[in-house]
Amino acid sequence: MSEETLVALGEDYPELRDSVRKICARYPGTYWSGLEDNEAYPTAFVDELTQAGFLGALIPEQYGGSGLPLRAAAVILEEINACGCVASQGHAQMYIMGTLLRHGSEAQKRRYLPDIAAGKIRLQAFGVTEPSTGSDTTQLKTRAVRDGDCYLISGQKVWTSRALHSDMMLLLARTTAPDQAKKRSDGLSVFLLDMREKNTGKGLEVRPIKTMINHNTTEVFFDNFRVPADSLIGQEGRGFRHILDGMNAERILVASEAVGDGRWFVNKATQYANERVVFGAPIGRNQAVQFPIARAWAELEAADMICRRAAALFDNGRDCGADANIAKLLASEAAWKAADTAMQTFGGFGYAREYEIERKWREVRLYQIAPISTNLILGYVGQHVLGMPRSY
Repeated sequence: MSEETLVALGEDYPELRDSVRKICARYPGTYWSGLEDNEAYPTAFVDELTQAGFLGALIPEQYGGSGLPLRAAAVILEEINACGCVASQGHAQMYIMGTLLRHGSEAQKRRYLPDIAAGKIRLQAFGVTEPSTGSDTTQLKTRAVRDGDCYLISGQKVWTSRALHSDMMLLLARTTAPDQAKKRSDGLSVFLLDMREKNTGKGLEVRPIKTMINHNTTEVFFDNFRVPADSLIGQEGRGFRHILDGMNAERILVASEAVGDGRWFVNKATQYANERVVFGAPIGRNQAVQFPIARAWAELEAADMICRRAAALFDNGRDCGADANIAKLLASEAAWKAADTAMQTFGGFGYAREYEIERKWREVRLYQIAPISTNLILGYVGQHVLGMPRSY
């Protein structure tokens, strides 16, 4: 095996990682804890990532971005979390933008992508999930009805993160009634909405949802909210298909974030196990402390490999649905194992805010629920393994 291959299997994109680390070093745990106290958005951090070109990594150079592959974007997000920061704002902008890039018209791409890359427009909200349908996307009830040169949108979305801090939202809504659609997945359309006049009495209201982590999540209400007809991305009625490839990208990016968080926990646990002295010796000399850390590290290495394979398939235009979901499954579980191991290694000090373990411990539990739950992933992978037809 060549030295180049060994490097690729190790820490790929070292220049990107180094640049990310330098930015993250300016945002220590006290910064993130302070945001959590006030349920605030990490504006300074996001702005710096944007100006450095990281949040425009997947936007082609012709539209002002860096034109990097998905694997490079995954590395950026992984490294942010491995440094103890929070990458969720970044992955949202990266994968949401992909639907516009792959299915938008040339006019739409030239109108929005350069401003997104430059940070003039923040696109970090994705309106899909609804209170009564959950992850059964094909049954959503939010309607978009054509009215001349506009659409009137009515309905409700929930768990729409960063809607209060985004200028635009990618929205999935029904344009054909279910009983008039040939398939469950037909009749849905995707729109790019301007949200800069939210909560102004014009039919768009956003309310924050208090949660156990500072994820800036919201519920969104539409009441005959009028949007221009050219807000439609791609073909009317084919919106579900338009967002599917973006969902695969999302799985891969989120899985990479989980790996980054897991690496942060393993590093923290390792450092503490070597420094904490009990009964006259570092606690790391005890196999009861060593073994869980070693297993957490091994599981993260395995998850990292499937993340890389999924990204390689995506970047080469290959079918990556199963790999993207497996990556999300394994990485979410490995991150949680690493988090629990770090908490156990720190003992009572893991509950002290100054060590940051409790904050990150709460954050990584979400990976097994969102953006898709472990149960649904297993159902998808089960259908894939058994060769059963999908339900959509």
